[in-house]
Amino acid sequence: MTHSTHDHGASRPGAMPLSMARLPMPKAPLRVASAVVLALAVLTVPAAHADDVTPVAVTVNARAALATVPETGIGTNHAIWDTNLGTDQTADRLKDAGVKMLRYPGGSYSDIYHWADHTAPGGYVAPATDFDTFMRGVRRTGAQAMVTANYGTGTAEEAAAWVRSANVTKGYGIKYWEIGNENYGNGRYGSAWEADDHADKSPAEYARNVVAYADAMKAADPSIKIGAVLTTPANWPDGLVAAGDDGTWNKVVLSIAGSKIDFVILHWYPGALDKAAHVPDMIQLTRRQIAAYAGHGSERIGIAMTEFNTGTSSGGTNTQPGALAAADAYATLLANGVFTVDWWNAHNGIGTVTQVEGQTDYGDFGLLSSATCTSDGGVCEPPLNTPFAPYFALQMMSRFARSGDQFIGAATDQAAVGAHAVRRPNGDLAVMLINRSSGTSYPVTIGYSGFTPASGAPTVLTHTNGATSITGSTAGSAVSQTLPPLSLTTIVLRPASAQTGLPGAPGRPTASNVTDRTATISWPAASAGARPIVKYEVHRQEGAVSEQLGETAGTSFTVGNLRPGTRYTVNVIARDSGGGVSWASPPLTFTTGTPASSSCTVRLTDQTDWGSGYVGAIDITNNGAPINGWTLNFGWPRTWQSLSGGWSAVWTQTGPDVKVVNESSNGSLATGGSTTIGFVGNYNGPNILPAVFTLNGTVCQTT
Repeated sequence: MTHSTHDHGASRPGAMPLSMARLPMPKAPLRVASAVVLALAVLTVPAAHADDVTPVAVTVNARAALATVPETGIGTNHAIWDTNLGTDQTADRLKDAGVKMLRYPGGSYSDIYHWADHTAPGGYVAPATDFDTFMRGVRRTGAQAMVTANYGTGTAEEAAAWVRSANVTKGYGIKYWEIGNENYGNGRYGSAWEADDHADKSPAEYARNVVAYADAMKAADPSIKIGAVLTTPANWPDGLVAAGDDGTWNKVVLSIAGSKIDFVILHWYPGALDKAAHVPDMIQLTRRQIAAYAGHGSERIGIAMTEFNTGTSSGGTNTQPGALAAADAYATLLANGVFTVDWWNAHNGIGTVTQVEGQTDYGDFGLLSSATCTSDGGVCEPPLNTPFAPYFALQMMSRFARSGDQFIGAATDQAAVGAHAVRRPNGDLAVMLINRSSGTSYPVTIGYSGFTPASGAPTVLTHTNGATSITGSTAGSAVSQTLPPLSLTTIVLRPASAQTGLPGAPGRPTASNVTDRTATISWPAASAGARPIVKYEVHRQEGAVSEQLGETAGTSFTVGNLRPGTRYTVNVIARDSGGGVSWASPPLTFTTGTPASSSCTVRLTDQTDWGSGYVGAIDITNNGAPINGWTLNFGWPRTWQSLSGGWSAVWTQTGPDVKVVNESSNGSLATGGSTTIGFVGNYNGPNILPAVFTLNGTVCQTT
């Protein structure tokens, strides 16, 4: 194999090709045949025309505001073993895709790379891939750089010298600097693919060094931002605690280094094409860990997804199903506030060749062809820098969601069709629709809330299966379109009338005094437009629709009638004396608790976790009158969670609901009496633990 097909990225044990080595070895069960993966992710139904199927209802809600699109949102990785890293043709291709972040020097190579002499002992370094060449390509692309400092075999002093050379001597102005790459893969949890010369492989040692690196690097340039490596929720080794550690990797790293970092680093190779639904919980769990462990001011810490690929080991990764999954994941990650998503990789090399949806899939994790061949020479990729399908997914994303746009709520009533939407600063709105069906053209009807589209045919951008470009047309209407099979479609809409003099958007809300039933929402005042602001409205997001929770003339409102243990996302809008409405504020997400006092108390602990399941213990305390016989009820928060078995009680599960009935030995609980029961829970996505328990019908306090 050529060097570009060796495991030079975030490498894993053994000498597998990179496209087979993106997932840690404990995830081996995910290495199913590509045909199986695609059967799960793409609806393969008999061919049907739009006239034969029920129209899909799409809902777009401009008042359900999500994150603002960052300038650095669309990114990709470069690697020093790629002979085409620094070419003008590569830079121009990436520029045409709208790439705004380029990461260097390439996955696991980061932890063996020495920038000063451009060497990577034990690895291959291609000609013309040095740092200055990389930066020339960054500038030609019109992007920013994400640079990974060598933690595994380097020092804080070496990293600081790199910052000084890059930003002080040469004036490159590089803002984002990571400390190491996937350093949890140093053998601490059993698998060792990441170079690490430190005698101590613990997360505490990594965190102590992050502090030292941050201090040294910011002494060279105080304006830079430092990122620390975390494990991604529900992805190995998340949840594991190694012998001698005070907690999981994330808990230890954030507890020690949280005050010194500016962002955290996640990598995600889901191994299938239908995992975007995991993203909101993945990011919410990461934010919860940051808030719990990183200390005062942790809200400043951003989240970067510096490696992402659909991760289908063989097949689907560089044909249209992979492109649809990529667009869905990019949009969902950015809508949830990730500030960059960086595809692995710009070039990678041929892997296992399959036929997917009538197209040759080369098993290549690159955006662009490396023009490599299988080891027997039987199959070769298309000419160098030919875009693969995910390239067009990034290109569509950059045209759909531009820097400064704000994601808004969008949803459909058909599983085969996905929807995302953004509102632009000039008042325009763009909707991206994803038809995952391989055989059905779906007509869609689009309804809007908080936005009235202009009449006439809108601008429509489309990419279909096997297409070598995105096509533009003026077609359909703002409320009616037809989606070809396996397609990405973006509709760009103008408002029915130019609205001037409207209030500005309220500032980002905060929540205080959150109980099981109430929360106080406060926000910075909006700036008035042509007329005075008369009130603010607080809206709760429920998918792509909104529920108004209340209104006030002030800048604070206490919401009542909330449900215990429930996550809420709200926005605030301002309304003026003429009925004019502002844009929605940035979103606020908070979770209600359980009663401050109750006749029962429940404590759930995750005692032992192995990344796809855990042993849970539930302590039940009776605070009321003596009980002779009890039933505990709770529900799994997500569809990917289930009960494997339990003990010290009789456990049953019906749908998402779990019912636990006492055994004869623990059915009597005196006032103040308690009992402990246990279970094994399974999960294959972010593991949001149950939060609400009822004992004999009463909601318990959860501690």
